[in-house]
Amino acid sequence: MANLSIEICGVKFKNPVIAASGTYGFGREFDEVYDISQIGGISTKGMTLEPRVGNPVPRIAEGDSVILNAVGLQNPGVESFIEKDLGYLRSKGVVIIANVAGKTLEDYGKICARLNGLVDFVELNISCPNVRAGGMAFGIKPESIKEVTRVSKNSLTKTPLMVKLSPNVESISVNARAAEECGADCVSLINTLTGMVIDLERRKPVIANNTGGVSGAGIRPIALRMVYEAAHAVKIPVIGMGGITSGEDALSFMMAGARAVQVGTANFTNANAMPEIISQMNTWLDSHNIASVNEIVDTLTLNG
Repeated sequence: MANLSIEICGVKFKNPVIAASGTYGFGREFDEVYDISQIGGISTKGMTLEPRVGNPVPRIAEGDSVILNAVGLQNPGVESFIEKDLGYLRSKGVVIIANVAGKTLEDYGKICARLNGLVDFVELNISCPNVRAGGMAFGIKPESIKEVTRVSKNSLTKTPLMVKLSPNVESISVNARAAEECGADCVSLINTLTGMVIDLERRKPVIANNTGGVSGAGIRPIALRMVYEAAHAVKIPVIGMGGITSGEDALSFMMAGARAVQVGTANFTNANAMPEIISQMNTWLDSHNIASVNEIVDTLTLNG
């Protein structure tokens, strides 16, 4: 079988398949379906300094080949994670990526300082409202990306920083470089697109929040293009995600330049999605006589 092990920022993964934040909780529920130690890593449910109850319901809606969510970062808070879930994840032998969010720069600095040295990576969710900038998300403009990356990196002396990029931007390449310039050790993308589903009978949006984040197989071509652009704009590692449902999908992101992938919405439609993706990657690599998955990274050749 092909060697699926990879290394990013000095951290070794048994394979490049990572559970995406918000779709896997802290891993316990999926561990009842299969041994989660077989996946490469887990990006935790997005955490904040204090517990959050999230947005009003309904906050999930279906579209064609996609889902929309406006959960609103419901989570038990970082202290609960440290007390109840961190030890459990360590016992499973997976790479632990703590996904964090905040309303202010100070929030990001504090939560990164709290997790410094406790996890393998901190992943910044910068698509949350910046209450000090009129509700603008940190992840939209390169200037705000630089600010939040700099503050977070200053609080992380022992843990690599991963910045998760929003696709709702003018230039993904410019924003990836902004994160790199201010200390990001790697970037992950894409976060969800913004969308709406309408209930015709009520003449209202299905989701109480009106709009939600769009994810699932239907966004894969957009995500793949953005991952390619980001990977060729920066020198730091890129982790790709967006609509991955099969081993072939995962390999296509790696061919486009991603060093690893995250799998999200597929876990809702198929609880065994990630073990199957890992197996399918191995099958494809073996059938093409490729000894290591690292050999396919950034091997895409454009037409013309």
